[in-house]
Order: sequence, then structure tokens, then C-alpha cells
Amino acid sequence: MLTDDRIDPPDAADERGTLNGFLDYLRASVVHKAQGLSDADAARRVLPSLLTVSGLLRHLADVERWWFRAQLDGQTGIPTRWSSDDPDAEFRVSEQDSLAEIIADYQAACAESREAAARYGLDDMCKADHSAGHNLRWVLVHMVEETGRHCGHLDIIRELLDGVTGE
Repeated sequence: MLTDDRIDPPDAADERGTLNGFLDYLRASVVHKAQGLSDADAARRVLPSLLTVSGLLRHLADVERWWFRAQLDGQTGIPTRWSSDDPDAEFRVSEQDSLAEIIADYQAACAESREAAARYGLDDMCKADHSAGHNLRWVLVHMVEETGRHCGHLDIIRELLDGVTGE
């Protein structure tokens, strides 16, 4: 059984505290659902799609960096594994890919996102032209949706891999 050290979102907080609380809970859930798997199982496809535990974590790391560093903060040269030539590249993993390194990269991306977001108010607009019209509030809500949706995928994949279920 996995140790669950996630911190629940606050029961009552201001808007920013609520958004950050739910996003951080979901980020921790992503890691929780991946822990304890072998590198091979984390890369194993159990659905008729590219989705794997390792691939989902790589995708979420790229999405964190894309929205908070590139779009909100306007940083350039932020690497992503996807490209116009291969829009699904982050999902292409093998059993040689280290799950521990993938988790560490995801956690680093989340820390980078928190650092970037802390510099802005909820109404501050994204600096990148691609996301003109979006503010930090929108980015946070989008990331709650994106991370939550992929937590559901991780639930299904994990249950099919080894029967582990949970919130």
C-alpha cells in the first residue's frame, strides 16, 4: 500500500488559495498514483492509446512549463517534448526511461510553475502572444482541469496495471 502524504485543499480560503490548493492536491495526486511502479510498468500501454503513466507525467511536466513559464511569464526557449513534427512525442516512452527521473522532472516543473505564478496577480495577463487574453486565473483553472483529467487517466491505468485504486 502506498503512503499518502498529500495535503488536502483548504476548506475555506480566498480565490487564489483555493485554486492553488486544488492544483497542488492534484499535482501531488499525479505523483502518488505513479509511485511504486517499475520503470517497465510505468511505460506499459494497457489501453489502446499512447497513454502510459510515464508518458502522462512527461506530458504534464511539459504543460506546466508551457503555461506558467512560456505563456504567463513570457520566457522563451522553454523546451517541450512535443513539436509540430511529433505532437505526441512526450507520450513516447520505453521501459528504459526512469520513472524516478520522470517524477523528479515533473516535480521540478511544478516548482517552476509555482515560482512563476507567485510573481503575478490573478488578473495579470499572459505575456506570450499565443495566450493573449488569458490571465493567471484562467491558467490556474485550466491547469486544475488538465491535471484533474489526467489524474483520471492515471487512475484507470494504475488499476489495470496492478489493481491499485484510490482517490
